[in-house]
Amino acid sequence: MADSRVGLTVTQPDDRGRSSLGCAVWASRRLTSYPVGAVSEIAYSVRRSARARRVRVNVNADQGVEVVLPARAPERAAAAAVAELRPWIERRLGEAESVRARLAERAGTVPYLGETLQLVGQAGRTRVHRVGDRLLVPQEDPLVALERYLRRRARDELVPRLDRATAQAGTTYRELTVRGQRTRWASCSADGRMSFNWRLLLAPAPVLDYVVWHEVCHLEVMNHSPRFWALLESRWPRYRQDRLWLRRHGATLVL
Repeated sequence: MADSRVGLTVTQPDDRGRSSLGCAVWASRRLTSYPVGAVSEIAYSVRRSARARRVRVNVNADQGVEVVLPARAPERAAAAAVAELRPWIERRLGEAESVRARLAERAGTVPYLGETLQLVGQAGRTRVHRVGDRLLVPQEDPLVALERYLRRRARDELVPRLDRATAQAGTTYRELTVRGQRTRWASCSADGRMSFNWRLLLAPAPVLDYVVWHEVCHLEVMNHSPRFWALLESRWPRYRQDRLWLRRHGATLVL
């Protein structure tokens, strides 16, 4: 029921109106570059998509610049898009560099709903265990175990929030799924199926609460009309503040 699902828009909506996290799924890419001046050039990858209706450019802190082409678009359309959008791409690459710097600053720690938890590697450990403000993690390859831990914790954090919000709104949801979507924070289908990104646990708690309320309001209004935003403001008055935080810092919500 993809067409009846509404997602939280973070940057620009894709061809089906779904929200974009600014980091697309990367597969079957060809790396190339297009000179945009006598000295500098912007490296980018090209991916063709049967679903794309127009040329789209994504800039990601880790993956760089990607141009998505419709299946039948000429190859030169990618170079033309990069040349036309050069100022915007350069701004986004600068923001990506800032993201990398912020991630480097938190080395050895992980944010958790506004707290800063210290990562403590232990030989022989396979699962993550929290002790106070410390997370005991495997000495080797801790990120896999850490993501599993956060996925489990996401459900524990989301269920009571969803239950409280729907009870207050007088609505019900059918199902909760925790995912690691690369292109959306959360979504709500017309039949009440909720999906949330575990990476939201890396944000301050009010931001997670905002996303929960955003999706709960979609149980009543399945679009982003003025009626929807008025309803959200009545339920979560500080939504603008939390939405702005997510737009500014969402790219840092990675391990």
